[in-house]
Amino acid sequence: MKFIKIWGRTMLGLAFILTALPGLAADYPAPKEGDWVVRDFRFHTGEVLPELRLHYATVGAPGGEPVLILHGTTGSGAGMLTPAFAGELFGPGQPLDANRYYIILTDAIGTGKSSKPSDGLRVSFPKYNYDDMVDAQYRLVKEHLRVRHLRLVLGNSMGGMQTWIWAEKYPDFMDIAVPMASLPTEMSSRNWMLRRLIIDSIRNDPEWMNGNYTKQPRSLQFASVFFGVATNGGSQALYKTAPTREKADQVLDQRLGAPFNGDANDHLYQWDSSRDYNPSPRLERIQAVLLAINSADDERNPPELGVLDREIKRVKNGRVLLIPASDQTAGHGTTGQAKFWKQSLVELLQIAPQAAR
Repeated sequence: MKFIKIWGRTMLGLAFILTALPGLAADYPAPKEGDWVVRDFRFHTGEVLPELRLHYATVGAPGGEPVLILHGTTGSGAGMLTPAFAGELFGPGQPLDANRYYIILTDAIGTGKSSKPSDGLRVSFPKYNYDDMVDAQYRLVKEHLRVRHLRLVLGNSMGGMQTWIWAEKYPDFMDIAVPMASLPTEMSSRNWMLRRLIIDSIRNDPEWMNGNYTKQPRSLQFASVFFGVATNGGSQALYKTAPTREKADQVLDQRLGAPFNGDANDHLYQWDSSRDYNPSPRLERIQAVLLAINSADDERNPPELGVLDREIKRVKNGRVLLIPASDQTAGHGTTGQAKFWKQSLVELLQIAPQAAR
């Protein structure tokens, strides 16, 4: 991989540092939340929503270097404000120090506090996809927040897939793109099969009532736990946690019995929105310096397929960082822990050319 050839020695030198020092939660400015209403937003299907509400939060002052952070499926921008992510990145002296950077965290269409089916339209809500989400994010950043150019777009999981789309659709709008826990190819294989099983579990549940349910269909939590066990957590870490049948049952019972606040229509739309994801045909359009970060134990994007190694060759300034698997990693969830890749981000920010804002 190109990234390993160029930065391999640096990463080896940092290995001791990253394992010897504990992850320290950092102080950073309190996030400032806001909403912007887009009038007559047109979706890729031709459907028009008279008012599309886009929720967001910012960390740092607007005069800082703009950075856009994109969250995963069923998540929200607030979900990125964890000790393992923001606590490793946004504090003084950290890679995205909020005293220097203006950090923008959006709630994608259909998630968080942005417009979504559960607001009232239910299954009459427009059938959005990732392109709609990215277009809405672009308009929020450019038209509402008045940002003319982003230093960095960084996304995890669904946000990683959207980062690939961002880099293709708006190639001159960012210096750096960091898609994580994602592949730049068509939604397929186990990843789509299990997503469709969630969708079908909801639609085939009599309690769903074609989206007009009066209580949440019981299938939603079961299908979500099933999906999480099958596609997240890492084999080594899961075995460390549950090395016996008894321990495995305890973990499963805990997950199935935990409070679950998801909405069936919202989840159905969120998983289905990936149905036509496929940035592969346009990879040559990418102009940003791009670092794709995946983990070796990612259940949804297994590196042994060779897909990322093949496709990254088509990205002019593309590199790959593959995080080795261990009982400390978490499979698809590994990249949500910035300790595994934050030093690489520091180096990337140092070497990537910067366009005038």
